[in-house]
Amino acid sequence: MSDTNPDTSTPSSSTKPALLLVDGSSYLYRAFHAMPDLRAVPGDPSSPATGAIRGMINMMERLRKDVPAVYAACVFDAKGPTFRDELYPAYKANRSPMPDDLRSQIEPIHELVRLMGWTVLDVPGVEADDVIATLAHVAAQQGIEVTVSSGDKDLSQLVNEHITIIDTMNGKVRDVAGVTAEFGVPPSLMIDYQTLVGDTVDNVPGVAKVGPKTAAKWLMEYGSLDNLMAHAHDIKGVAGENLRQAVDWLPKGRALVSMKTDCDLNGWVPDLPSLASLHLHAPDKEKLLNFYQTYGFKGLVQSLGGAMPSPVAKAKAAKPKDTGMGDLFGSAPDEEPAAAPVLDTAASSVQGELQYDTVLDWAAFYTWLARIEQAPLTAIDTETTSLDAMRAEIVGISLSVTPGEAAYIPLAHNGPAAPEQLPLAEVLAKLKPWLENPARHKLGQNIKYDRHVFANHGIEVQGYAHDTMLESYVLEVHKPHGLSSLAERHVGRKGVTYEDLCGKGAHQIPFAQVEVDKAAHYSCEDSDQCLDVHLALWPQIEAHAGLKYVYELEIATSESLYRIERNGVLIDAPTLAAQSQALGERIVQLETEAYEIAGQPFNLSSPKQLGEIFFDKLGLPVIKKTATGARSTDEEVLEKLAEDYPLPARILEHRSLAKLKGTYTDKLAQLALPRTGRVHTNYAQAVAVTGRLSSNEPNLQNIPVRTAEGRKVREAFVAPAGCVIASADYSQIELRIMAHLSDDPALLKAFHEGLDVHKATAAEVFGATPDTVSSEQRRYAKTINFGLIYGMSAFGLAKALTIDNTAAKNYITRYFERFAGVKHYMDATREQAKALGYVETVFGRRLMLPEINSPNGPRRAGAERAAINAPMQGTAADLIKLSMVAVQKALDEQGKTTKVIMQVHDELVFEVPEAEVEWVRTEVPRIMAGVADLKVPLLAEVGFGPNWEKAH
Repeated sequence: MSDTNPDTSTPSSSTKPALLLVDGSSYLYRAFHAMPDLRAVPGDPSSPATGAIRGMINMMERLRKDVPAVYAACVFDAKGPTFRDELYPAYKANRSPMPDDLRSQIEPIHELVRLMGWTVLDVPGVEADDVIATLAHVAAQQGIEVTVSSGDKDLSQLVNEHITIIDTMNGKVRDVAGVTAEFGVPPSLMIDYQTLVGDTVDNVPGVAKVGPKTAAKWLMEYGSLDNLMAHAHDIKGVAGENLRQAVDWLPKGRALVSMKTDCDLNGWVPDLPSLASLHLHAPDKEKLLNFYQTYGFKGLVQSLGGAMPSPVAKAKAAKPKDTGMGDLFGSAPDEEPAAAPVLDTAASSVQGELQYDTVLDWAAFYTWLARIEQAPLTAIDTETTSLDAMRAEIVGISLSVTPGEAAYIPLAHNGPAAPEQLPLAEVLAKLKPWLENPARHKLGQNIKYDRHVFANHGIEVQGYAHDTMLESYVLEVHKPHGLSSLAERHVGRKGVTYEDLCGKGAHQIPFAQVEVDKAAHYSCEDSDQCLDVHLALWPQIEAHAGLKYVYELEIATSESLYRIERNGVLIDAPTLAAQSQALGERIVQLETEAYEIAGQPFNLSSPKQLGEIFFDKLGLPVIKKTATGARSTDEEVLEKLAEDYPLPARILEHRSLAKLKGTYTDKLAQLALPRTGRVHTNYAQAVAVTGRLSSNEPNLQNIPVRTAEGRKVREAFVAPAGCVIASADYSQIELRIMAHLSDDPALLKAFHEGLDVHKATAAEVFGATPDTVSSEQRRYAKTINFGLIYGMSAFGLAKALTIDNTAAKNYITRYFERFAGVKHYMDATREQAKALGYVETVFGRRLMLPEINSPNGPRRAGAERAAINAPMQGTAADLIKLSMVAVQKALDEQGKTTKVIMQVHDELVFEVPEAEVEWVRTEVPRIMAGVADLKVPLLAEVGFGPNWEKAH
């Protein structure tokens, strides 16, 4: 089985050769901290630790798959001092000692990597970074493309047209453009940049109180560290004084941060500059099999056709399920769990390294109850009777505490072959203390749904620490967030689908009628894969402070939304019925009027008939054509024609009222839950890429409020006796965010002085004083303010103001002359988006822009507009979520009975007992204004009324 020949899967000799260098020291630390505490003998803390080894296998296999190369080396730091310790004895003096469990895994990791076909290098006297720098330099001089895999930003100084750094933990690519965008200086100035900033990790001082922005600014102004030092006397203020004090130190600092590109590697890499000795080889399967057996990796043993030398392995000889490698740490650890053995009384379903148990008696139940009581994190999933969270009832529950293992507790299966099951009420009563214990951390996929399901059975679950759907939403907002998609994408696992189990369409059966053994595998797979995916995603979020903050906000928001959905909003059915009748009468009247104008009856919804009547019979002008050449009668055409002709105006009104009636006035009362008499919308968190929430069943965010009929619908959202409705929202929130982001002095001044910002803008654009600004000028300024936020062009502004393009262009030009900070922010944001592929909110939420560098002009332009708007929309979404969480916390802490019943855009809606009206009037705006410290004050306003419309 041994194979030490060069790996034939690498590119052929006709392909341009490539060198792949791995920062092994960085890899092993990441593997150690990301993986659980695995042991060669599961459950025995005295046996060798194996977590870092297992993580290293995942990472190296995935890297080899994703980055083809002819030559490769994995470089580690060698033991002992280096030349930097002699140059500066305090070098790395602050570093904590390596954990013993990691130190014990270093030699096995070296052995493992060699067996996987890689050259392993640990050269005494120099650091791994210097070895990488030397090899990269040698290869680049020969025109060989070099990829360095590391999370160490210091390696950025190596980047050039032939050398690229990739960080596989977060997908970051540091090429020349990437380094320049990230640090503000090109790679050629990174050594100078690092010298100024210093390195706290390695205990290398820089210039006191000089951070990345100042360092980049100085270097771009003076061109180099040497020139900066020569002009140190020109730098003003405290920064200049600190620079002058550091001038004598800086040459030594530069020597410490500079990587050697001329290390003596003789004896380690023979025949340099030839890279022949670094040829990437195929894995030595025979020796790898022995290695995997030694360290207890039974899944990997089975994948090589071997068997574990233990009775357990012999008892589980079924073909292993292919779990793939996933992203980095995505593969499930495949060691035996430190847990009680499965009792004979519990049916067991094992597929290779998967062990799924079906709990059918109390002995098996108590075994699993003990496991979840001791586990640091438990994945839990419910199988139910409905997708409607407020109506769903439990059919079964699955649990997983170790990847590859799970249990299913069937509780309400009623198919013809259903076995005797444990009593639902008794099981829930025994689980309730664990479920409601906040110290017992839980994990799920879309945890808000499961909260509702348990609440339907009288259980208020506490301790939800993680949600894989929200992890994906924060980390990769532009990708699908369903569990099956996540499992396939991140851990290489495919599973049984609901349709596989229950069928489709009219032939679909309820889950309760699914055979228990099949239901058990399906549900166990859900909780198992949920845990597996979490182990892949969470380290990537935890490593980035901004993403971690946003994720924690999403978890807190999920809990607040659960409360809001649970509260629901009271609906006045008679009011809706009266509105429906009035709308119906007006719709009939509009149809009659349309027939009279057309001179005949026709289908108002038929584009073909509309075209014939508009253009053939009435001779209306053709505004535009469809892609097939037909005369268009779409919404835009109707709106244009309605300016001059009565029939299109009637049709537009007819469509608007019919939609209002069919979507809201006819249906809202029907959607009320019988047991509460209230409408309980579902707020979807993981949908909008900006972080905004979406609402469905019913959609409360799309009620049209620009028409009188639309606003009347809100009159049906009422308060019960003894209460009022309160509506609190932020004032001009996106303009305030623009002021904060752009740091524009004129905008900041307007908000700090409490001016009418649209009047202030008009005064600047039209060269007037605020007290002489006309209402027309203010309207123009308001359109410009909001238009620019949404990336409006001169053409769009001209259309919005019904002026010519030249006038609109002149207005925009004058605006940017007076608000230069806004122009600078927009330009800088576009460039950042193009370099990184995303923009961020004030709080660190990433908003991906996959089309930002598209060769398709309209798509690229759309992405550029989104780049400007997304940080403002996203920050506004973050602020309302922060408010929602903070207000609910205050209500709970102060024992108030006021309920948050809706969240719509930038607005929170409350049901307020009359005795708490004054508290809400004063405290809610204060709390909302205090959730963040921006460069301008936040302002929240609240109104009250018997219904939602009157509260505005």
